[in-house]
Amino acid sequence: MQKQAYFLITAGAILWGTIGVFVRGLYGFGFGPLQVVSLRVFAAAVIMLLYLFFTRRELLKIRLRDSFYFVGTGIFSLAFFNLCYFTTMKETSIAVAVILLYTSPAFVAVLSRVFFKEHLGTKKLLSLGLTFAGCAFVTGYLPFFGGSLSISRLGLLAGIGSGFGYALYSIFGKAALEKYHSMTIATYTFVFASLALLPVSGFGNMTAAFSTGSFWLYLAGLGLFPTVLAYLFYTRGLEEVESSRASIVATVEPVVGTLVGFFLFGEVLSGWQFAGILLVLLAVLMIQEKQ
Repeated sequence: MQKQAYFLITAGAILWGTIGVFVRGLYGFGFGPLQVVSLRVFAAAVIMLLYLFFTRRELLKIRLRDSFYFVGTGIFSLAFFNLCYFTTMKETSIAVAVILLYTSPAFVAVLSRVFFKEHLGTKKLLSLGLTFAGCAFVTGYLPFFGGSLSISRLGLLAGIGSGFGYALYSIFGKAALEKYHSMTIATYTFVFASLALLPVSGFGNMTAAFSTGSFWLYLAGLGLFPTVLAYLFYTRGLEEVESSRASIVATVEPVVGTLVGFFLFGEVLSGWQFAGILLVLLAVLMIQEKQ
């Protein structure tokens, strides 16, 4: 059963890794990070609500007192980390954005220790150090080698913020799975994120984009592949796997994201950045081993 869970988590991460294609496409229409986040969660909410309404209507029932789970997954995690993530993508590159996002396993390891009493051993602590060393390499901040930040401070802070927000999904999602089906959690995650973001998105000056066919293709793709399907796969896998291990297995995403940036957008990594990516991947692989 766990093999299937790891497969689902990996499949979700691969789909997450394709997000740069759709985000860059929507940036081409003049949308900003907040607007792209809002489009993403709204499209996903509509897809999930329609699907469950016509197939498994019983999964749409939740208790009002349990709304805090979905405030956590939808607003504190999904809305916050996407805004940070897309801001980093705009300030830097897909490769740098996705590797900063993967500071999340370190945050998950610590938070899982606090909330779920998951073991935080030597390997997890060492991996945390490797993660932040890798991020220093990726961002160009190498004080021992006379380096300075090769990305903006906004890009760096947004990137670390995306990692923290991303980690919160594993924490709130794990707690919600004790009461709700994975599809219910995914659906209301998108609904609550939409309710928070749409009122402040400012789409009034973007009406011209809505009349083009390519916009709707990018929107449908963003809502379906790196959002609905990715979150369903990941949340389903989370039922069988520890939060900290699940977040680590998902590190196939930075590999996919880096390849997308290289092959589709011509992004080039420096030697230090490539070394930083390898350090982060080593760190996250290390903490999924038995302590």
